[in-house]
Amino acid sequence: MPTNTIATPRPEVARGDSRRVPTVERPRLEAPRGTQWRIAWHYAAPIVVLHLLALLAVVPWLFSWTGVVVCVAGIYFYGGVGINLCYHRLLTHRSFACPQWLENFFILVAVCCLEDAPAAWVANHRLHHKDSDEQPDPHSPLVNFFWSHVGWLLVRNPERNTLTFYDLYARDILRKPICLWLQRRQNLLGVYFAHALLYFGIAWVVGGVLAGSWLAGLQLGCSVLLWGVILRTVFVWHITWSVNSMTHLWGYRNYGTAEESQNNWFVAFLSSGEGWHNNHHAHPTSASNWHRWWEIDGIWLLIVGLERMGLAWDVRYPRGSERHAAKVALSGSK
Repeated sequence: MPTNTIATPRPEVARGDSRRVPTVERPRLEAPRGTQWRIAWHYAAPIVVLHLLALLAVVPWLFSWTGVVVCVAGIYFYGGVGINLCYHRLLTHRSFACPQWLENFFILVAVCCLEDAPAAWVANHRLHHKDSDEQPDPHSPLVNFFWSHVGWLLVRNPERNTLTFYDLYARDILRKPICLWLQRRQNLLGVYFAHALLYFGIAWVVGGVLAGSWLAGLQLGCSVLLWGVILRTVFVWHITWSVNSMTHLWGYRNYGTAEESQNNWFVAFLSSGEGWHNNHHAHPTSASNWHRWWEIDGIWLLIVGLERMGLAWDVRYPRGSERHAAKVALSGSK
């Protein structure tokens, strides 16, 4: 049986200096091997349906400032904690460790973004790091922008939906009972719909009590459902997809990595630090993308907070950083 693989950059890279490293012109790629030009309905249907429902935001009756606040807060909570901290830095790259109960909570938060089960998300991202901007990369913009942003999700590729694929890239994830349970699509969808119903129910009751009218409560419940769940999900999708697409096309480079990764301030702002993508590709297992003073990484600050509360340990720092050197000196490791 193949062993579990966690991808690292192919060349050894050094700490960046004040000079920006240019990209190397690369030829266009064809879609990855195994791509079938048939619609993957299990991805395409939710994407299309939620985008259509999001258009209801233009209906005045469904607007509320409460819904807007819940939406914005949810983008940073669910996208930041669920996808960026949990799926990406914790599960995919193991850049820190935390109690199992807390990890399970983070996983459930991530599922509420409807970005696939943990094992599938992790396996595809590890493959991306192993062959970034090469033919096997699931979502390289060297195919085209639309492909890297969302197109790769809309068509079938059976080679990335096999036991061999998951065993190679996400065996450690499937050993976790909660992740194995969520790999069944009905369970993943059940968690998402349960959290949507919870948002609607709480807003309906609170709105009805405060306004003294159950019709007003219904209006608030529908508004929070639309803005705080559906629109928030769509926004988080596009922010995550922008890391796949925009940060391999536009920005600047601190490191001469072997792919097209860029540091993009706009994506970094929306994703709480994931947009410093060249930093991440240079040091993929690091818990921090904050390599220059202006490259603020909100997820890193959250990890630091967890560490100080005793809820995170084995935190990994960029190789060559002062904190990494101190850990090496204390542990005697490399």
